[in-house]
Amino acid sequence: MRRAHTVEQVRAAEAELMARLPEGTLMQRAAHGLAGAVADWLGSTYGRRVVLLVGSGDNGGDALYAGALLARRGAGVEAWLLGRSAHEGGLAALAAAGGRIGEPRRLRERPDVVVDGVVGIGGRPGLKDAASSSLALLEGVPVVAVDTPSGVDVDSGETPEPHVRADLTVTFGTHKPCHLVDPAAQACGAVQLVDIGLDGAEGLPDAPVESLQPADVARLLQVPGPDDHKYTRGVVGVRAGSATYPGAGLLSVAGASCGLAGMVRYVGDSAVADRVREQHPEVVGAGRVQAWVVGSGGGDAAGDELAAALADGVPTVVDADALKHLEAVLDGETRDDLVLTPHAGELAALLGVERSEVEARQLHHAQVAAERFGCVVALKGRHTLVTRPDGRTRVTTTGTPWLGTAGAGDVLGGVMGAVLATGLDPWDAASVGSWLHGAAATLVADGGPIVAGQVAGGVAEVVRGLPVVSTPARR
Repeated sequence: MRRAHTVEQVRAAEAELMARLPEGTLMQRAAHGLAGAVADWLGSTYGRRVVLLVGSGDNGGDALYAGALLARRGAGVEAWLLGRSAHEGGLAALAAAGGRIGEPRRLRERPDVVVDGVVGIGGRPGLKDAASSSLALLEGVPVVAVDTPSGVDVDSGETPEPHVRADLTVTFGTHKPCHLVDPAAQACGAVQLVDIGLDGAEGLPDAPVESLQPADVARLLQVPGPDDHKYTRGVVGVRAGSATYPGAGLLSVAGASCGLAGMVRYVGDSAVADRVREQHPEVVGAGRVQAWVVGSGGGDAAGDELAAALADGVPTVVDADALKHLEAVLDGETRDDLVLTPHAGELAALLGVERSEVEARQLHHAQVAAERFGCVVALKGRHTLVTRPDGRTRVTTTGTPWLGTAGAGDVLGGVMGAVLATGLDPWDAASVGSWLHGAAATLVADGGPIVAGQVAGGVAEVVRGLPVVSTPARR
């Protein structure tokens, strides 16, 4: 599991660790990790030109000590001091290694890399004028951020302007929410984690934000045993599509028919049902299910289909057109066995805010919706957020930009429903389904364009490629 801890959690863990270590040890660990990452980024250090943007906090100290190490390896290092003060030990180390210390200025020669040590996790969002003007002088030069890109909101993943956009972020001890949650995650570039020992002794508490990794998915997936059959493996029902939008029903069924559940049932428009039988002969009609998928392309009938599904009392994935009828059908009640799968526009409509507000504050609005409706909310996007009513969130980092295509959400709902039918709780099912959907898209795309109908076929190959781990007994 990739875990992302808040500023408060990291500060507490650092304080506990620093109390047991000689003074300055933690900064030296961070600086050595940072210097190594920059050296790897450059390929070689001899003769390379490095500019350090140095603030007055510990991030500036990390940058200065790392700069000293790079200077000893033959790099030309210049530190621009942007705060009222700078770490004295770091300044002395850089000067002793032959680095230069000065003010921001226009350079005759373009540097090879800029190290952003302006502010760390304790800094306020946004940048002061000195930092903004310095970045303007260095426009176009690759940036390596120290811990987090300066100016982003570390805990929320929001990006007040202005802020640094890094090509690489070198973070220490643990990931932070901004490394996973958009839009800040887009400002981080690639993220490299340096171990500084925060997991020792008392260690880190449970993280409020996390991201599944292949081994986690392998552990959560319900693998059939020798005595399982189509009913014990889970039956998923699909109520989607209409005469106006038949493709949505077909795509939802395709996702549900990815092979994870033992059986798929389709209930809906008769013309769509005929096409489902043609394309998916293994899909059957009405009957008992362990989970429903409702809404994609449902049109005017989506409210009735949602009401019928919820009357069954089984976990339900609520997507697209069904989301418009959610409040009316629930009539003030909450259901903790639901998974809502809105994109930003749909979530904005549910919450009565502008789409731009949701896109700017994704984690916040996903948490608001999960608490309001008392169920899991999967806010679809580049990094889909799967959030519980208590605010804990899993971020899907699999996927490809080619997945931004019509019908991809219909397939996603079907995959989630199939996993839900196998017996996983809604949070696990939604996060596993989202991870598999993104991984399958990446596999099928192979760096090129795809259409939504191709994605479901990649799920089986992704599952076959998961690491072999001991799995719990089927529920």
